[in-house]
Amino acid sequence: MARGNRIALVFRGDDAMRKVTSVDGSRLAPIADALASVGLAAEPAVFGEEWAGEIREQLLGVAAALVWVDPVTGSDDRSVLDALLREVSLAGVFVSAHPDVILRMGTKEVLYTTRELSWAADTYLYTTPKELSDGLIRLLARGQARVLKQYRGNGGIGVWKVEVARPGRPVTPNSAVLVQSARARDETVEETTLGAFLERSHTYFAYAGGEGCLVDQPYLPRIAEGLIRCYLVADEVVGFCRQYPEGRSPDELAASAGEPAPSRVFGLPAAKTMFGPDEPTLGQLRKAFEGEWLPGLQRVTGVETPSLPVLWDADFVLGPRDDTGADTYVLTEINVSAVAPFPEHAIPRLAQAVAPHLGTP
Repeated sequence: MARGNRIALVFRGDDAMRKVTSVDGSRLAPIADALASVGLAAEPAVFGEEWAGEIREQLLGVAAALVWVDPVTGSDDRSVLDALLREVSLAGVFVSAHPDVILRMGTKEVLYTTRELSWAADTYLYTTPKELSDGLIRLLARGQARVLKQYRGNGGIGVWKVEVARPGRPVTPNSAVLVQSARARDETVEETTLGAFLERSHTYFAYAGGEGCLVDQPYLPRIAEGLIRCYLVADEVVGFCRQYPEGRSPDELAASAGEPAPSRVFGLPAAKTMFGPDEPTLGQLRKAFEGEWLPGLQRVTGVETPSLPVLWDADFVLGPRDDTGADTYVLTEINVSAVAPFPEHAIPRLAQAVAPHLGTP
């Protein structure tokens, strides 16, 4: 087929997967079908560093590359892939999400960059071990738990809740702290010293060629009420999902009345419940996102509307209720690198959003 209608769906896989000729039966199959409905032909591009040269040749022959590759997978990062995507983009291939757009809006640093928007909490950025030590000692002394997040990651990797084990005492490197990993997705807690935790956190600053950092937000107690994910195609909200702590979804609560709530909710292992963009209980969130927060995000990051990813999402936890008793929402992450799962409502809009970048009617 001509380059004009070939769309590569890029995802990481092993050598055996390189032989696949379609995405039938995979999570990307609905996207391939939607692209076909607007005259575009999807093809798999299975990425691995060992055969990056082959993928480069494939991508130089397509009209667009839509990418689903996590920022961290085992010991692998995206450095080789991102260099390749920048090259094919300069050659005229439409890339979503472009690596430079990811750096502006798809890393944890965006939580600090947008700290003046009303979706923000009390957020700090640490670029050195000393900044981390000074900041945590000062903030933990207030008696509030903090959440640290590495620069790039997924699935709770490099996300830690830290709180003093014995409140009311001066906080020093020798202070006992309770540490909880979001990756564990349970109530497991480790007691250690603040100094020991700081020492093992130094590795995060070595990431990204020595440009790594940690973002610090307050722990939000209303995470016990679940997480809300807002899905977008470019600048349009196309759906939502709710994700609850295990045993805390509305149906589970109705079936377990009287049972105590989990006391140390952090990771959320439960399944996601999808909603359409017009879900009435989330109308205020959609209004705020499209009308206030997205323009603010674009202003702060410099990402113009044509460069927005064709599929991305933002995660929120409920914040303190306002003076009227209404919910507020606190941004906890923006996902751009590998959005999945996604609501079925997003799929037709995604296909329609790709076509204009290719000059397709």
